[in-house]
Amino acid sequence: MDERQRALDAAHRGATAFLESLEDRPVWPRADLAEMLDVFGGELPDEGMDAAAVVADLAERAEPGLVAIPGGRFFGFVIGGTLPAALATDWLVSAWDQNSGSSTLTPTTVALERIAGAWVCDLLGLPAAASVGFVTGAQVSNFTCLAVAQHAVMRRAGWDLTTQGLRGAPPLRFVVGEHRHGSIDRAARFIGIGTDELVIVPTDGEGRMIPDALAATLDGTPSGPTIVCLQAGEVHTGAFDPFTELTPIARAHGAWIHVDGAFGLWAGASQRLRHLLDGAADADSWTTDAHKTLNVPYDCGMAIVRDPADSIAMFRTGGDYLMYTGLDPWDVTPELSRRGRGVPAWAALRSLGRGGVAALVERMHDNALRLEAGLRTIPGIEVINEVPYTQVMFRLGDDDATRALGASILRDGTAALTGAEWDGRAALRCSMSSWATTEADVDATLGAIARLVSPGS
Repeated sequence: MDERQRALDAAHRGATAFLESLEDRPVWPRADLAEMLDVFGGELPDEGMDAAAVVADLAERAEPGLVAIPGGRFFGFVIGGTLPAALATDWLVSAWDQNSGSSTLTPTTVALERIAGAWVCDLLGLPAAASVGFVTGAQVSNFTCLAVAQHAVMRRAGWDLTTQGLRGAPPLRFVVGEHRHGSIDRAARFIGIGTDELVIVPTDGEGRMIPDALAATLDGTPSGPTIVCLQAGEVHTGAFDPFTELTPIARAHGAWIHVDGAFGLWAGASQRLRHLLDGAADADSWTTDAHKTLNVPYDCGMAIVRDPADSIAMFRTGGDYLMYTGLDPWDVTPELSRRGRGVPAWAALRSLGRGGVAALVERMHDNALRLEAGLRTIPGIEVINEVPYTQVMFRLGDDDATRALGASILRDGTAALTGAEWDGRAALRCSMSSWATTEADVDATLGAIARLVSPGS
């Protein structure tokens, strides 16, 4: 057996052991960064090591610093698990090692990504002709879409950013909701828009942009090139902006409409939940993330733009040695060289089918409702959001007690959820994002929370 095969076998054993431990291992890591730096650190040895031994040693020593994200009781941030077909296909992608920027160079991976993108647009009710660029995550998707948006609205105003740059460009009106995700501000910074330049529209108690406030804001600020950022799935409450009211207002002011739907856009796959997205398909660009709700491995964001010509105008590169077709992956995102990160998305979709994706999304919502109902029975706990989708947020009466409960939950290890602030007060937030979460996982989590809220009971 050659070195490569022995190394792959060692990786398979290590991965299998980790996955088989998920049911019983503490969800949160048992070691911190300093400890793991000590485990793996020291001087680089003069002599090399057999590949299989490297892999086996790595798998063993990594254990204390791993979080059980692929398990059924990880509810932190908004991070999905990994479906079996997507995980196995991701191994294939690494073995194939295809540089997936060019359809001429790597037709298999580009074809799979193009089909996956078309399937996603069909599932979510988005335009069939849209460009779908596979990027690292929602942050880079927001950046990609907003860079395209900025170029497009400037071009309509007679200014070509690709040749003239930003100096001297017409002022850009960049409109966001009060409860937007931080990745929007960061993406704006990447395209040269500072925080002081943001035009902020008030939101309601769940974080939804208020239509009358948007209208007043657009009427009351100087016109010109305009981008309006809306949201499908507020990260704390799961709330969706009222698109049917907001998009006509933005459109009447000549705005490019972008929807940040990192996890919320997947509601469109469910007949039961797709009303949350009514009107969202009228936008010009959309962000979503397959490693969240679709449960593919990191990383797999999607930047979706209604008119591929707008993407090409911003991102098509130069280089006389490159090979071009009508639409290549490197035409619609900032990257040239990259792995075939969209291939596991194809595998996830193919393994689930249309009905399976709908069932996955609805099961996440059902789990959120089950958690909400159980939390309401625990004395001292207040659920502080409506639960239209997959997010549940709660707190105790005192901020210090809320934070202490969050720390206790992570130490306990039964489940993992993460802290937040809402309306200036401490809160704990659970995100139902994994295919692996069962009703038993929800009930075990509720049991742990009840025990930790009332230790003597």
